[in-house]
Amino acid sequence: MSWLSELKVKKILTDSDLDGVLCGAILLRAFPDAEVKFGHPGALKDGMLDNWVDSSTAICDLPHHTNCGLSIDHHLSNKPLENEEHSNRIWGPLPSAARVAANLFKDRLDLSDLESALYWTDKLDSGDITRTEYLSDEPMVWIGRCLGVSEDVALRVLKLFSEGYGIDEIVSDVLVSDAISTRKTENEILSREIECRIEIIDRMAIVRMNDLGMRSNGYAITAFAGSDCDACMIIHGSLDGSFDNGLEYPVSASFYTNSFLHKNGGLFDLTKLATRFDADGGGHRDACGCRIKPLENGLPIDRRVELHDIEQNIREWLKIWNGGITNEDDVLM
Repeated sequence: MSWLSELKVKKILTDSDLDGVLCGAILLRAFPDAEVKFGHPGALKDGMLDNWVDSSTAICDLPHHTNCGLSIDHHLSNKPLENEEHSNRIWGPLPSAARVAANLFKDRLDLSDLESALYWTDKLDSGDITRTEYLSDEPMVWIGRCLGVSEDVALRVLKLFSEGYGIDEIVSDVLVSDAISTRKTENEILSREIECRIEIIDRMAIVRMNDLGMRSNGYAITAFAGSDCDACMIIHGSLDGSFDNGLEYPVSASFYTNSFLHKNGGLFDLTKLATRFDADGGGHRDACGCRIKPLENGLPIDRRVELHDIEQNIREWLKIWNGGITNEDDVLM
């Protein structure tokens, strides 16, 4: 991989979750003068980051962009096609994109200090974590949970990891510790909202959180539902949201297998839901997402998303969940 030593990365574009942050930290350690920017898969696919992506940009834990200089990912929906030839597109079927990055740079960088961080990132991003671990005071779990407080927090954690700070030092950082305290307070409110909003239909837990100004991951939902659900569906974002208004994301759905119950993968390929109406939807078999699409008679149409579309999408997804679509050729790719 001689091309790697010649690569000039001036910009790093990554996701703001724990996997994206740690992956970005490894990239920043390799290219310490690079500028870091957080992005969303939908915004990247919509072309809203085109002006920022060029041959000096490294993208991690996000969809590939043809203009970038380096792409690192592990999402199944972003796997390159067999006939694609991109020497700078590094994809691996690993638990996290951070692990892909670590393998890529292990011969050039000393990453031994990140061993524990990588271990927990692998567990959290792949669903290989127990309910007890998720509900514990494990520092890496709370680092991951606090990142959504603000991009400033995510950037602070990214830079601290890149500079070699340990996990205990990071959770003691003023900005990070305040964000963790905020998340712990919000977690009590979130738990009450989940309790009020959860509906379990055919062992699918559905939580409508759209226009609430709050978000949840699948762990919080499945930890609450316990063995009563095999997977969960979370509606979040806002009907008035957009990727460029700096406020809420567009109204969307996330799907997660109950990994506390199904240790070796769920009973159903959830990407069938995420890609049914949104061609840009995707992720992993057991963790994926998409945008709510306007529907008429069960088919997508070109108009503004309205409130009733949320329920229509949910109804159609439940049909698929229950075996309404058995031919994978019927699923949009």
